[in-house]
Amino acid sequence: MILVVEDDASISDVIRTTLEREGYVCRCAYSGSEACLLIEGGFIFDAAICDLMLPGATGEEVLAAIRAQGDAPVIVASAKSDVSQRVALLREGADDYLVKPFDLDELLARLEAVLRRKGAVVASGSGGESHGVAFREWRIDEQSRTFSAAGASVSLTRTEFDILAAFVRHPKKVFTKRELFEIVRHEEALTDERTISTHVSNIRRKLKESGTQDYIETVWGIGFKLVEE
Repeated sequence: MILVVEDDASISDVIRTTLEREGYVCRCAYSGSEACLLIEGGFIFDAAICDLMLPGATGEEVLAAIRAQGDAPVIVASAKSDVSQRVALLREGADDYLVKPFDLDELLARLEAVLRRKGAVVASGSGGESHGVAFREWRIDEQSRTFSAAGASVSLTRTEFDILAAFVRHPKKVFTKRELFEIVRHEEALTDERTISTHVSNIRRKLKESGTQDYIETVWGIGFKLVEE
């Protein structure tokens, strides 16, 4: 998931469309305040593309909020071209800096570079191609929303798919039930984070035939994580 923080709706739409065409999943925030609420509320993302001149919180404040929560790569995209400003942002934790207007191919290349450095998932391809990510005997494609285990397609609900997608994007992370709840709370019936355990149980049941149900490990008192080979 890529967080795009840009108050100009037209620029935000162009970035989102470009990234989604390449297989990335995006979440757009149109103000610094909205971005900070997402970040401080536990929203999980692989990288952020952030403007500096934003309504509400500034881009610098968004960067600080991201750094307070973890080490997700941040590409600052701003019309400010002053070298001292760029150096200061890089020292404050930005991973890269693009001066507007920028070439979209360059943005994609820089995004791929920071994701590789952090060991996160890099999408590839364009147009209508499939973009799958593998974990052991699982393969998940967030663009077509398909999932297979040991070569066999597995039918999942929207919530089950989103839980598995979060696991695969961050295979080393221990997810709390609250974090998973925040990811999938779009489902109206999901009114309590305790129902996450029920969804995970249903996923394990569906994976039993493939023999991969034990890929998801319960971390008692915390939540769940994937089991690497």
